[in-house]
Amino acid sequence: MSGHSHWATIRRKKGATDAKKGAIFTRLAKEVVMAARNGGGDPGTNVRLLMAIEKARAGNMPKDNIERAIRRGAGEDKDAAVYEEFTLEGYGPHGSAIMVDCVTENRNRTVADVRHAFSKNGGNMAEAGAVGWQFERKAYFVCPTSQISFDKAFELGIEAGADDVQEDDESIEIIAPVDAFKTIGDALAAAKVHPEEGGLRLIAKQELELDVEQTLQVLRVVDTIEELDDVQGVYHNLVMSDEVLAALEEEE
Repeated sequence: MSGHSHWATIRRKKGATDAKKGAIFTRLAKEVVMAARNGGGDPGTNVRLLMAIEKARAGNMPKDNIERAIRRGAGEDKDAAVYEEFTLEGYGPHGSAIMVDCVTENRNRTVADVRHAFSKNGGNMAEAGAVGWQFERKAYFVCPTSQISFDKAFELGIEAGADDVQEDDESIEIIAPVDAFKTIGDALAAAKVHPEEGGLRLIAKQELELDVEQTLQVLRVVDTIEELDDVQGVYHNLVMSDEVLAALEEEE
């Protein structure tokens, strides 16, 4: 239950790109909306909402925007458009598997946009279930090592039912079954740890190893899809080797 945290590494390398996206506030607001809709508008009892609010604050979203998103998700804003949450599946270049989490008020537009992003980059959309069986949805937390030691995170993870705890120089990841999300979130809050990231994500059951250039080709597809306004998260099954991470760094 320990190892090197490659998810945290790739996340940091992509941080600069994410910050440039013009729709970043919209994306943060959608996460708040869906968290409030699925678990209620009280962050004291809804860990997903608490995480979404903290992420929105970290992204410098105004307080009024956050509160408006909570009201919208809780159903208090009757005039707001209704968001739908769903996942699309597809194949990238070289047989790679890609999953796309979407939140939108116009499903047809979003499906068309994602299909176009796949097709123009050497991939294609797949039928529901064709790719999804290769992934598992997991609770996922990233905690700064300045707030919690690996030993403490490991102990907390075991007690809360985590599947895996990983570390690198700057952060610790806790990966767990979806139904352990609240337990782990509450345990981190009790330990006064404020995760850099907390939510549900799809993790590949088996990773695909390609050479560096092939991997970068797939990641360019992932980047293109991530830039779509209605996309909340994109997940793939690639091995992220040190060579790939170095190549990504050179591209920045």
